[in-house]
Parts: sequence; structure tokens; C-alpha cells
Amino acid sequence: MIKNERQYGITKAQVRNFASAVSVAETREDVQPALRDLELRALQSQLEELQGELAEYDQLKSGAQAVLVVERFDELPVALIKARIAAHMTQKDLAERLGIKAQQIQQYEATEYASASLTRIQEVIDALGVIVRNEVVLPSGTDVARRS
Repeated sequence: MIKNERQYGITKAQVRNFASAVSVAETREDVQPALRDLELRALQSQLEELQGELAEYDQLKSGAQAVLVVERFDELPVALIKARIAAHMTQKDLAERLGIKAQQIQQYEATEYASASLTRIQEVIDALGVIVRNEVVLPSGTDVARRS
């Protein structure tokens, strides 16, 4: 996932490199056809993945997406990163709102908020101005009884 403009620029350069590599691989005659096809599929797969990351970042920046679906609690950190991008906030902007250093936000995002306390995550949610709604599904009575 692309998390900032620097990564976006790097990914764009990688897309150009992979597109060039695909073009070269398509015209190679010094390799057996089966190996060439295997190489092409690998290059094209990587190219498509990078293009998908660029498209996702562009979509978030465009504001086209108003709701981020979070099916499980462990998906919340990625949604917070996406919300920051959609809000046109840099990591530095978010850090300033929280009164912390930008490097701390970079660290949180690099680890998908693994080291952040619930209090800090709530502060991030508030700083982003997002609303998080979900439900806690309780196990059925028989499931609870079996665990006791």
C-alpha cells in the first residue's frame, strides 16, 4: 500500500521500469518460449499489482470514496491510513494535529499501528475527523458456555 507521495513517486518509477521490462521480455528470442512466457507472466503480475496500488492511491486522493469498509478490527489501521490520504493530510500534518513528531506517524503506519495504544488510535480517529461504526457480534449462548 502506498502511504505517502514519496512512495507514490517510487511506485510510478517502478511501473515504468516493469513496463519497459515487459516490452523487452516480449521481444526476446534468446530464451525458450516457455521460459519467456513464465518471465512475462511474472513481470506482468508485478506490473498489475503496482498499477493497482497507484490506482488505489489516486482514488483515495480524488475523494471518490466516502466510506471505507472494515470487516474486522485488525483492518482498522489500514483504514486510518487510507482516511489520512483521502483527507489530503500528510503524515506530518497528522503528527502536528496530534502534537507528536512526523516520524512517530511514519512508524505507526509502517507497522499498521501495532505499537499504538487504543487511546492513541482514538486520538488519530478524532484528528482525522472520521466516524468509526461497527458492531461487536457476541457469540451465541452455547458458544460461551462451551468456553467456560
